[in-house]
Amino acid sequence: MGIQLMVVAALCIAASNFCMRRSIDAGGSSKAFLMLQLSLSFIIMVLLNPVRTGDYSWDLSMAAFGFAGGILLACVMTCLGKALENGPPGLSVAMLSCSSVMPILMLVILFGSRFGFSYTLWNGIGSALVIAGICWAGFDGGEMASRKKWLIFVSLAFFTHAAYLVFLNWRALFINFPGQAGLGFSFAPEAASTQWFMPMVFLSAALIQTYVFFSQEKRLPNRDESFYGLFGSLANGLGAFLMVKGTEYATPLEHAMLFPIFSVTLILGCNMWGKWLYKEAVNWKANALCIGGLLIGTIDWAALLRR
Repeated sequence: MGIQLMVVAALCIAASNFCMRRSIDAGGSSKAFLMLQLSLSFIIMVLLNPVRTGDYSWDLSMAAFGFAGGILLACVMTCLGKALENGPPGLSVAMLSCSSVMPILMLVILFGSRFGFSYTLWNGIGSALVIAGICWAGFDGGEMASRKKWLIFVSLAFFTHAAYLVFLNWRALFINFPGQAGLGFSFAPEAASTQWFMPMVFLSAALIQTYVFFSQEKRLPNRDESFYGLFGSLANGLGAFLMVKGTEYATPLEHAMLFPIFSVTLILGCNMWGKWLYKEAVNWKANALCIGGLLIGTIDWAALLRR
Protein backbone atom coordinates (compact mmCIF):
# COMPACT_ATOMS: atom_id res chain seq x y z
CA MET A 1 0.00 0.00 0.00
CA GLY A 2 2.86 2.39 0.80
CA ILE A 3 4.43 1.98 -2.65
CA GLN A 4 1.15 2.58 -4.49
CA LEU A 5 0.56 5.79 -2.53
CA MET A 6 4.09 6.97 -3.28
CA VAL A 7 3.61 6.40 -7.02
CA VAL A 8 0.42 8.49 -7.08
CA ALA A 9 2.08 11.13 -4.87
CA ALA A 10 5.01 11.41 -7.29
CA LEU A 11 2.68 11.85 -10.28
CA CYS A 12 0.91 14.66 -8.41
CA ILE A 13 4.23 16.40 -7.70
CA ALA A 14 5.20 15.96 -11.37
CA ALA A 15 1.98 17.77 -12.29
CA SER A 16 2.87 20.52 -9.80
CA ASN A 17 6.31 20.88 -11.42
CA PHE A 18 4.60 21.22 -14.78
CA CYS A 19 2.55 24.11 -13.38
CA MET A 20 5.76 25.76 -12.15
CA ARG A 21 7.31 25.39 -15.61
CA ARG A 22 4.24 26.96 -17.23
CA SER A 23 4.26 29.79 -14.71
CA ILE A 24 7.90 30.61 -15.46
CA ASP A 25 7.25 30.35 -19.22
CA ALA A 26 4.49 32.93 -18.78
CA GLY A 27 6.99 35.41 -17.33
CA GLY A 28 6.62 34.56 -13.65
CA SER A 29 9.29 33.68 -11.08
CA SER A 30 9.86 30.52 -9.09
CA LYS A 31 9.74 32.54 -5.84
CA ALA A 32 6.22 33.79 -6.59
CA PHE A 33 5.04 30.33 -7.61
CA LEU A 34 6.45 28.68 -4.48
CA MET A 35 4.92 31.35 -2.24
CA LEU A 36 1.48 30.78 -3.75
CA GLN A 37 1.90 27.02 -3.91
CA LEU A 38 2.95 26.60 -0.29
CA SER A 39 0.34 29.07 1.01
CA LEU A 40 -2.52 27.41 -0.86
CA SER A 41 -1.15 23.96 0.02
CA PHE A 42 -1.56 24.93 3.68
CA ILE A 43 -5.27 25.54 3.06
CA ILE A 44 -5.54 22.25 1.17
CA MET A 45 -3.85 20.41 4.04
CA VAL A 46 -6.38 21.87 6.47
CA LEU A 47 -9.18 20.58 4.23
CA LEU A 48 -7.60 17.13 3.75
CA ASN A 49 -6.74 16.61 7.41
CA PRO A 50 -8.83 18.21 10.21
CA VAL A 51 -11.79 19.19 8.00
CA ARG A 52 -11.96 15.85 6.16
CA THR A 53 -11.67 13.76 9.32
CA GLY A 54 -13.66 16.07 11.58
CA ASP A 55 -10.83 15.81 14.13
CA TYR A 56 -9.83 19.30 15.26
CA SER A 57 -7.93 18.24 18.38
CA TRP A 58 -4.84 20.36 18.93
CA ASP A 59 -1.49 19.46 20.47
CA LEU A 60 1.03 22.25 20.83
CA SER A 61 4.09 19.97 20.95
CA MET A 62 3.19 18.12 17.73
CA ALA A 63 2.24 21.42 16.06
CA ALA A 64 5.71 22.74 16.93
CA PHE A 65 7.17 19.49 15.58
CA GLY A 66 5.35 20.10 12.28
CA PHE A 67 6.48 23.73 12.24
CA ALA A 68 10.09 22.53 12.48
CA GLY A 69 9.47 20.23 9.52
CA GLY A 70 8.25 23.23 7.54
CA ILE A 71 11.54 25.00 8.19
CA LEU A 72 13.35 22.01 6.67
CA LEU A 73 11.02 22.08 3.65
CA ALA A 74 11.60 25.81 3.16
CA CYS A 75 15.37 25.24 3.35
CA VAL A 76 15.13 22.55 0.66
CA MET A 77 13.21 24.92 -1.65
CA THR A 78 15.58 27.83 -1.04
CA CYS A 79 18.76 25.81 -1.55
CA LEU A 80 17.40 24.15 -4.69
CA GLY A 81 16.48 27.55 -6.13
CA LYS A 82 20.00 28.85 -5.48
CA ALA A 83 21.51 25.70 -7.03
CA LEU A 84 19.39 26.19 -10.16
CA GLU A 85 20.61 29.79 -10.41
CA ASN A 86 24.30 28.83 -10.16
CA GLY A 87 24.55 25.52 -12.03
CA PRO A 88 22.97 23.05 -14.46
CA PRO A 89 19.26 22.58 -13.66
CA GLY A 90 19.05 18.94 -14.73
CA LEU A 91 22.00 17.87 -12.62
CA SER A 92 20.79 19.95 -9.66
CA VAL A 93 17.40 18.22 -9.62
CA ALA A 94 19.08 14.85 -10.12
CA MET A 95 21.35 15.40 -7.12
CA LEU A 96 18.32 16.35 -5.02
CA SER A 97 16.54 13.17 -6.11
CA CYS A 98 19.57 11.08 -5.13
CA SER A 99 18.94 12.06 -1.51
CA SER A 100 15.93 9.72 -1.58
CA VAL A 101 18.19 6.75 -0.83
CA MET A 102 19.53 8.35 2.36
CA PRO A 103 16.49 8.22 4.71
CA ILE A 104 16.40 4.44 5.04
CA LEU A 105 20.11 4.35 5.94
CA MET A 106 19.60 6.96 8.66
CA LEU A 107 16.45 5.24 9.93
CA VAL A 108 18.22 1.88 10.14
CA ILE A 109 21.09 3.50 12.07
CA LEU A 110 18.82 5.46 14.41
CA PHE A 111 16.02 2.94 14.97
CA GLY A 112 16.86 -0.44 13.42
CA SER A 113 14.71 -3.51 12.79
CA ARG A 114 12.85 -3.03 16.07
CA PHE A 115 10.79 -0.36 14.32
CA GLY A 116 10.48 -2.20 11.03
CA PHE A 117 13.53 -0.73 9.26
CA SER A 118 15.92 -3.13 7.56
CA TYR A 119 18.50 -2.87 4.77
CA THR A 120 19.87 -5.72 2.73
CA LEU A 121 22.58 -6.14 0.10
CA TRP A 122 19.87 -6.14 -2.58
CA ASN A 123 18.56 -2.81 -1.28
CA GLY A 124 22.10 -1.40 -1.50
CA ILE A 125 22.64 -2.62 -5.07
CA GLY A 126 19.25 -1.32 -6.14
CA SER A 127 19.87 2.07 -4.52
CA ALA A 128 23.27 2.38 -6.21
CA LEU A 129 21.68 1.72 -9.60
CA VAL A 130 18.95 4.27 -8.88
CA ILE A 131 21.58 6.92 -8.01
CA ALA A 132 23.53 6.12 -11.17
CA GLY A 133 20.40 6.29 -13.30
CA ILE A 134 19.19 9.56 -11.76
CA CYS A 135 22.57 11.26 -12.27
CA TRP A 136 22.76 9.92 -15.82
CA ALA A 137 19.24 11.17 -16.57
CA GLY A 138 19.91 14.55 -14.95
CA PHE A 139 23.24 15.24 -16.65
CA ASP A 140 22.30 17.39 -19.64
CA GLY A 141 25.46 16.79 -21.65
CA GLY A 142 27.01 20.10 -20.68
CA GLU A 143 30.07 20.62 -18.54
CA MET A 144 29.88 19.61 -14.92
CA ALA A 145 29.34 22.66 -12.76
CA SER A 146 32.54 23.52 -10.92
CA ARG A 147 31.43 26.74 -9.34
CA LYS A 148 31.77 26.85 -5.59
CA LYS A 149 28.31 28.37 -5.00
CA TRP A 150 26.57 25.62 -6.95
CA LEU A 151 28.40 22.89 -5.04
CA ILE A 152 27.52 24.49 -1.68
CA PHE A 153 23.83 24.95 -2.44
CA VAL A 154 23.28 21.59 -4.13
CA SER A 155 24.96 19.87 -1.17
CA LEU A 156 22.76 21.77 1.27
CA ALA A 157 19.67 20.85 -0.79
CA PHE A 158 20.75 17.20 -0.78
CA PHE A 159 21.17 16.94 2.99
CA THR A 160 18.18 19.08 3.98
CA HIS A 161 15.94 17.04 1.66
CA ALA A 162 17.22 13.80 3.19
CA ALA A 163 16.60 15.26 6.66
CA TYR A 164 13.05 16.26 5.66
CA LEU A 165 12.27 12.74 4.42
CA VAL A 166 13.67 11.23 7.63
CA PHE A 167 11.51 13.71 9.54
CA LEU A 168 8.33 12.44 7.83
CA ASN A 169 9.23 8.83 8.63
CA TRP A 170 10.04 9.75 12.22
CA ARG A 171 6.61 11.26 12.69
CA ALA A 172 5.06 8.01 11.38
CA LEU A 173 6.95 6.15 14.13
CA PHE A 174 5.20 8.20 16.81
CA ILE A 175 1.91 6.89 15.41
CA ASN A 176 2.90 3.26 14.85
CA PHE A 177 5.08 2.92 18.00
CA PRO A 178 3.62 5.35 20.56
CA GLY A 179 5.98 6.19 23.39
CA GLN A 180 8.86 4.24 21.84
CA ALA A 181 10.25 6.40 18.99
CA GLY A 182 12.94 7.73 21.32
CA LEU A 183 15.77 10.19 20.55
CA GLY A 184 14.63 12.26 23.50
CA PHE A 185 11.11 12.84 22.18
CA SER A 186 7.85 11.25 23.23
CA PHE A 187 4.28 11.97 22.18
CA ALA A 188 1.05 10.46 23.40
CA PRO A 189 -0.77 8.41 20.70
CA GLU A 190 -3.54 11.01 20.35
CA ALA A 191 -0.95 13.81 20.03
CA ALA A 192 1.07 11.98 17.36
CA SER A 193 -2.09 11.41 15.32
CA THR A 194 -3.16 15.06 15.35
CA GLN A 195 -4.46 16.22 12.00
CA TRP A 196 -2.61 19.52 12.29
CA PHE A 197 0.89 18.13 11.65
CA MET A 198 1.02 18.60 7.85
CA PRO A 199 -0.87 21.92 7.89
CA MET A 200 1.79 23.25 10.28
CA VAL A 201 4.56 21.98 7.99
CA PHE A 202 3.16 23.98 5.08
CA LEU A 203 2.29 27.00 7.19
CA SER A 204 5.89 27.28 8.33
CA ALA A 205 7.28 26.83 4.80
CA ALA A 206 4.74 29.28 3.36
CA LEU A 207 5.63 32.01 5.88
CA ILE A 208 9.32 31.68 5.06
CA GLN A 209 8.75 31.64 1.29
CA THR A 210 6.41 34.66 1.55
CA TYR A 211 9.12 36.61 3.34
CA VAL A 212 11.69 35.60 0.70
CA PHE A 213 9.42 36.67 -2.16
CA PHE A 214 8.35 40.06 -0.84
CA SER A 215 11.81 40.96 0.50
CA GLN A 216 13.48 40.22 -2.84
CA GLU A 217 10.87 41.05 -5.50
CA LYS A 218 8.65 43.64 -3.75
CA ARG A 219 5.59 43.12 -5.97
CA LEU A 220 2.33 41.19 -6.17
CA PRO A 221 2.05 37.93 -8.16
CA ASN A 222 0.68 38.45 -11.67
CA ARG A 223 -2.37 36.70 -13.15
CA ASP A 224 -0.48 33.78 -14.69
CA GLU A 225 1.50 33.15 -11.50
CA SER A 226 -1.75 33.08 -9.55
CA PHE A 227 -3.47 30.76 -12.05
CA TYR A 228 -0.70 28.18 -12.20
CA GLY A 229 0.00 28.58 -8.49
CA LEU A 230 -3.58 27.53 -7.76
CA PHE A 231 -3.45 24.35 -9.81
CA GLY A 232 0.11 23.62 -8.72
CA SER A 233 -0.91 23.88 -5.08
CA LEU A 234 -3.80 21.45 -5.61
CA ALA A 235 -1.45 18.86 -7.09
CA ASN A 236 1.29 19.54 -4.53
CA GLY A 237 -1.08 19.38 -1.57
CA LEU A 238 -2.54 16.06 -2.68
CA GLY A 239 0.93 14.69 -3.39
CA ALA A 240 2.26 15.67 0.04
CA PHE A 241 -0.82 14.19 1.72
CA LEU A 242 -0.36 10.86 -0.10
CA MET A 243 3.39 10.86 0.64
CA VAL A 244 2.76 11.09 4.38
CA LYS A 245 0.12 8.37 4.17
CA GLY A 246 2.62 6.22 2.28
CA THR A 247 5.11 6.43 5.16
CA GLU A 248 2.36 5.46 7.60
CA TYR A 249 1.14 2.41 5.63
CA ALA A 250 4.48 1.12 4.31
CA THR A 251 5.52 -2.41 5.26
CA PRO A 252 9.07 -3.19 6.50
CA LEU A 253 9.94 -4.49 3.01
CA GLU A 254 8.69 -1.30 1.36
CA HIS A 255 10.55 1.12 3.64
CA ALA A 256 13.97 0.65 1.98
CA MET A 257 12.84 1.73 -1.50
CA LEU A 258 9.87 3.96 -0.65
CA PHE A 259 11.49 7.30 -1.51
CA PRO A 260 13.63 5.98 -4.40
CA ILE A 261 10.36 4.83 -5.98
CA PHE A 262 8.95 8.30 -5.39
CA SER A 263 11.98 9.95 -7.04
CA VAL A 264 12.05 7.71 -10.08
CA THR A 265 8.29 8.03 -10.65
CA LEU A 266 8.64 11.80 -10.32
CA ILE A 267 11.42 11.88 -12.91
CA LEU A 268 9.44 9.65 -15.30
CA GLY A 269 6.39 11.89 -14.92
CA CYS A 270 8.40 15.05 -15.58
CA ASN A 271 10.12 13.40 -18.54
CA MET A 272 6.76 12.50 -20.05
CA TRP A 273 5.34 16.02 -20.05
CA GLY A 274 8.73 17.41 -21.08
CA LYS A 275 8.89 15.04 -24.03
CA TRP A 276 5.28 15.36 -25.19
CA LEU A 277 4.70 19.06 -24.58
CA TYR A 278 8.18 20.60 -24.91
CA LYS A 279 9.85 18.06 -27.22
CA GLU A 280 12.72 17.72 -24.75
CA ALA A 281 15.29 14.97 -25.21
CA VAL A 282 14.82 12.18 -22.67
CA ASN A 283 17.48 9.66 -21.69
CA TRP A 284 15.26 6.56 -21.61
CA LYS A 285 18.26 4.28 -21.00
CA ALA A 286 18.98 6.10 -17.75
CA ASN A 287 15.31 5.79 -16.80
CA ALA A 288 15.47 2.06 -17.52
CA LEU A 289 18.52 1.79 -15.24
CA CYS A 290 16.52 3.47 -12.44
CA ILE A 291 13.63 1.06 -12.92
CA GLY A 292 16.02 -1.88 -12.91
CA GLY A 293 17.49 -0.62 -9.65
CA LEU A 294 14.01 -0.43 -8.14
CA LEU A 295 13.22 -3.99 -9.21
CA ILE A 296 16.42 -5.26 -7.64
CA GLY A 297 15.93 -3.22 -4.48
CA THR A 298 12.26 -3.90 -3.83
CA ILE A 299 11.83 -7.57 -4.70
CA ASP A 300 12.54 -10.00 -1.86
CA TRP A 301 15.14 -11.95 -3.81
CA ALA A 302 16.21 -14.01 -0.79
CA ALA A 303 12.68 -15.33 -0.41
CA LEU A 304 12.47 -16.10 -4.14
CA LEU A 305 15.79 -17.99 -4.08
CA ARG A 306 14.64 -20.06 -1.11
CA ARG A 307 11.75 -21.27 -3.22
